[in-house]
Amino acid sequence: MSTARPPMPMPIKRVVREAREEAQDLAMSPLATRAFGSGNRDRAEDPDPYRTCFERDRDRIVHSLAFRRLKHKTQVFINPEGDHTITRLTHVLQVAQVAEALAAAMGLNSALAEAMALGHDVGHTPFGHAGEDALDARLEGGWVHSYQSVRIYEVLEPLNLCAETREGIARHPWKINPPPITPEGWCVRYADRIAYLAHDVMDAMRAGMIRAQDIPTSVTDALGQPGSKWITRLIQSVVDYSVSNGHVEMDPAWFPIFDELRDWMFVHVYKSPEQEKQARAAHRVINDLFDFYLAHPDKLPERYRDRSASLDIQVADHVAGMTDRYALQVHDQLFRPRLFDQPHSGLT
Repeated sequence: MSTARPPMPMPIKRVVREAREEAQDLAMSPLATRAFGSGNRDRAEDPDPYRTCFERDRDRIVHSLAFRRLKHKTQVFINPEGDHTITRLTHVLQVAQVAEALAAAMGLNSALAEAMALGHDVGHTPFGHAGEDALDARLEGGWVHSYQSVRIYEVLEPLNLCAETREGIARHPWKINPPPITPEGWCVRYADRIAYLAHDVMDAMRAGMIRAQDIPTSVTDALGQPGSKWITRLIQSVVDYSVSNGHVEMDPAWFPIFDELRDWMFVHVYKSPEQEKQARAAHRVINDLFDFYLAHPDKLPERYRDRSASLDIQVADHVAGMTDRYALQVHDQLFRPRLFDQPHSGLT
């Protein structure tokens, strides 16, 4: 029997925030967004002893109520029942993974990219983009989910996030101009598109809406068969081109493939007859709820009674914050015919 002494355990070392910030500063690209002290916040606060300001933002977002509600919000398929269908929460987690991978590979601030990605869709309505379109038509000046995400964390559930985090959340959609200021914000823009196209294809295949052999051959010739390799190849295309050109951008050679796949998905999935039918139902639910709360503002929950905002904005805050199943539950209670005439329960 061996008499050798077991190795002594390695001592645990305390690593304070300042030391980590200095190490990151040396390791990151000159283009990366640096984290120092408590960060660029609207309200001054003491810095955390161990976490950088962007790590602190990330943790605040993950523990927020708005983030939790994403598990019951639609990505593509409304109020999905399948265990493997992507929800808004799993989409956000996948975007965060891709954004963090992009940032890390290019020497950018991966904690900032992750924080932006985790918060980028918390403002989304129930029923996905169908719900967003319905609210957009109801509000003067329109309605954008990314701006709502920032409003949640500034007004409704104020977390005092850094300005850089809020800016990246607000400008992540491709339709928003001007585009993100930070390279990490661009990572989130690309991560969002990479993630949703890859997982929406897989969801549509599981639902029997499309088959792998139906996908345009120009797409599969470039990316291979649907799956994780799509994400890997697209991440590599962004990293390789960005490193060669000094700014975050996907190789332009991939744009036509991206556009062809997106256009094909709109025809065969996003705007398919079944999805259009679901979208019409979603519009009705959103509009009915909006009208009800406009007529009965006393039924609005107190946490959505932002007296500095107009009533339609307060109603939009409440309706947008609902999950799919909660919106359907409230709509059923308010509008489904009853066997007995009972007063409204006051559910909020």
